[in-house]
Amino acid sequence: MQQRQLGPNGPTVSALGLGCMGMSDFYSTAQDEKEAIATLHRALELGVTLLDTADMYGPHTNERLIGKAIKGKRQQVFLATKFGILRDPADPDARGVSSRPEYIRRSVEGSLQRLGVEVIDLYYQHRVDPEVPIEEVVGTMADLIGEGKIRYIGLSEASVATLERAHKVHPITALQTEYSLWTRDAEQGVLAACERLGIGFVPYSPLGRGFLTGAIQRPEDLDADDFRRSNPRFQGENFARNLELVAKVTELAKQKGVAPSQLALAWVLAQGEHIVPIPGTKRRRYLEENIAAVELTLSQAELAAIEAVFPLQAAAGARYGAESMTYING
Repeated sequence: MQQRQLGPNGPTVSALGLGCMGMSDFYSTAQDEKEAIATLHRALELGVTLLDTADMYGPHTNERLIGKAIKGKRQQVFLATKFGILRDPADPDARGVSSRPEYIRRSVEGSLQRLGVEVIDLYYQHRVDPEVPIEEVVGTMADLIGEGKIRYIGLSEASVATLERAHKVHPITALQTEYSLWTRDAEQGVLAACERLGIGFVPYSPLGRGFLTGAIQRPEDLDADDFRRSNPRFQGENFARNLELVAKVTELAKQKGVAPSQLALAWVLAQGEHIVPIPGTKRRRYLEENIAAVELTLSQAELAAIEAVFPLQAAAGARYGAESMTYING
């Protein structure tokens, strides 16, 4: 597995990480713990070191799953988790945010316990809290470094202005934001800011929530409880327009003799050496397919051909519903 560094002074991790959310939540309530753990173990065998979870996945069940899977294998893992998104058990669709210092401290203790580790390698603020200055948030997280509870600080879906303010308080190691062929908002300043400040960029959903694999051809291909069924990009006319884009990517992949997912991941990897995507999967066969993309090289002509069929802002529909979008680019 190739390696990449999260910023010039940051840690070195596998060029491709593994997003673990879907093993426990959001894409279906029907989970296969045995296959999920086998997938995690196979990822480690193939040289993946960066595993990404969050306390709100489940909630809490994904961290417990990861903790179970990495028991006895801690030295092979660069472990990332997150705090800051609130969920209401009485209303599964409700969301809120909190980054109050006392909440951060409770959250880190909970994550350490569920993961079964003494220290978290990379701890993210999952969404920016408009009620708590980012300087106070990062200051609290810096204290956690001093106390040996976390090693590095990350932010997620933060604006350039927030990132710059945060970085003045303590070095930010990574920014995690959605980025793929169909979500390219980060190109409007965020990617450049990360490179300028020496911050690693960790794209989540680099396969467009599975859409760019070409495996989703109808809304009915998704389980009834899959959250994507209510996502704007998977709705009505948006779905049809996005399917046309994916068909073009699929044709380019066919010409190169690779899977559409591999072409999409290779495109993300080609956008900068400070970029470490974390495609999610809960099955070994898709994991192995994704990892093979690391060895795929795209020529300038091939990158231009991809750009021609899938230009900036080509995807139809917002990437989240209205409420969730209020916490984006905070």
